[in-house]
This record gives sequence, structure tokens and C-alpha cells, in this order.
Amino acid sequence: MRRLILLRHAKTEPEAPTGKDQDRRLDDRGRNDAATIGCWLTDNDLVPDTVLVSSATRAQQTWAIVGEQIPAEAAPNVSNVPELYCAGPMTMLQLIRGMSDDAKRLLVVAHNPGLHELALALTGHHPNRSRPLPGSMPTAGLFVIDFPTDDWSQVGFGEGLLEHFTSPKLLKSAGA
Repeated sequence: MRRLILLRHAKTEPEAPTGKDQDRRLDDRGRNDAATIGCWLTDNDLVPDTVLVSSATRAQQTWAIVGEQIPAEAAPNVSNVPELYCAGPMTMLQLIRGMSDDAKRLLVVAHNPGLHELALALTGHHPNRSRPLPGSMPTAGLFVIDFPTDDWSQVGFGEGLLEHFTSPKLLKSAGA
């Protein structure tokens, strides 16, 4: 089995000082939300062994804060992937399919609408789909999707089973 974790970057400032979208930084809520998600991953034994992170500042900052919540002995291999910025589902799927078999749990930190579209495409037709996907992916929202394969190159649209969906807002409302 392969486990894919999709994480949208946390809440950001409306504009970057440079005026470039790629340079937008996390705001206070975003920093808190990223820490919340990092703790949730650790508390639920969902620490990834491999992480792909968009080169955008907000994604880098989100991962840095999430990563701080992971015990040092469980620190994953992390790659910064410029192609994840504004990537669509097919580009992300190609990156996922190119992963080494050593990566059992893969975390992708990137952006909407691509991440949400990818989650929909990966789980949309699975015969055992047990829960519907939300209509959008909020900032710091996280999907956990399982695949019945030991080979990332075999992962495809419609083959994933949604195991978890959470967000800081859902965790807060649940009292977590």
C-alpha cells in the first residue's frame, strides 16, 4: 500500500511586499494552522517519509512549521519542487508516479485549485469510496489517500481511497 497526503498551504497575507504571488507569506492564523496540522499528523501516526514542497514562499513556510512538529528521528526526506507551483492534477500525478519505492508515505505541499482537483481525480471513481470529498480544499486542509499498490508508478486517477480529510477549522470544532 502507498499513502498519499495532500496538504494545501496555510493562510497567507493578501499580497507580498514584492507584489509577486509566489512571494506571499503566511499570516498569524496560517502559522498557527500549520502547527495544528503538523501536530495532527504526528498524533495520528501519519508522519510522511518523503515530502514534495512547492517553491512558493507560503508552501515552504507551511512545511517548515509542519516539519517542526515531527520528531527529529522521524524527519522525512524533503524536496523543493518548483513544478508544484500552479500545477494541475496531471503534473502532480506525474511527480507522484516518479517517486522511489522507498517512499511509503508521501506528503505533497502545494496549492489550489490543483490539489483539490487532484484529490477529486484520484478518489472520484473508487468503488469503495466511503466518504465524499468536500466541495473545496481550505487553507491548511489535508487529504489522506491510500492506494492498493507498492509501486508509485501504478497510482492513477480513480484508484485512491480517501482515508481522512481534515482542516484546522474541523479540528477546532471537534475540540482536538
